[in-house]
Amino acid sequence: MVEEKFLFTGGSGLLCGEIRKLLPNSIYPSSAEFNIESYEQMVEYVKGREFINLFHAAAFTSPPAVDRDPLKAIDTNIIGTANVVKLCARYSLKLVYVSTDYVFRGDIGNYKEEDPVYPVNKYAWSKLGGECAVRMYSNSLIIRTTFGPNSFPYEKAFIDQWTSRESVSLIARKIVNLLAADIKGVIHIGGNRRTVFEYAKSLDDSHDVKELSIRDVSFKVPEDTSLDHTRYDAIIEGL
Repeated sequence: MVEEKFLFTGGSGLLCGEIRKLLPNSIYPSSAEFNIESYEQMVEYVKGREFINLFHAAAFTSPPAVDRDPLKAIDTNIIGTANVVKLCARYSLKLVYVSTDYVFRGDIGNYKEEDPVYPVNKYAWSKLGGECAVRMYSNSLIIRTTFGPNSFPYEKAFIDQWTSRESVSLIARKIVNLLAADIKGVIHIGGNRRTVFEYAKSLDDSHDVKELSIRDVSFKVPEDTSLDHTRYDAIIEGL
């Protein structure tokens, strides 16, 4: 894998901050340099460069914030992603799109890549909108995953929400391992099923996290979006 051939959006975000430690020679433009809401600006940035892959992680990610400003989520997560797809098609770039476990309803858990999707909040709908655009481009990979900071940033964690969430440093390593493979379609990356509270307590430097119920917050939260990562495990074992 030639690092210099990788262009990353969302370079200032949590995930790409960790990936940058592992792939320091890849290209991480700022949003001012590479604004996904401006197709023309992205074309000017890419023109004359020899990129092969575009890793799209830029997004408006806070569910409560999306509820307050859904139009921003449309501009960033749906229209912005569609612009990225058009750019990749124009320059024949492999597109890797970071999506979310929240595209699932959350009623059964242990979701496989081919299971039906049905978001329960506006953030997840906007990410699914991005997925729809990416699905229109054959040379692409959708990564559904979930991660958080390496230390739990909140005082409380859900005891009744099940997840495959892992620390961002661990998810970044798993993603970088996958980038060496020529994989397309959809893939799930995460850990074993557990509650958010259990995840929070598992972090090495976690503080005294207290319990919280999903019924005690004002925004809609899916109950169980744990992911089946059998496909990922098989691919990594085969590398």
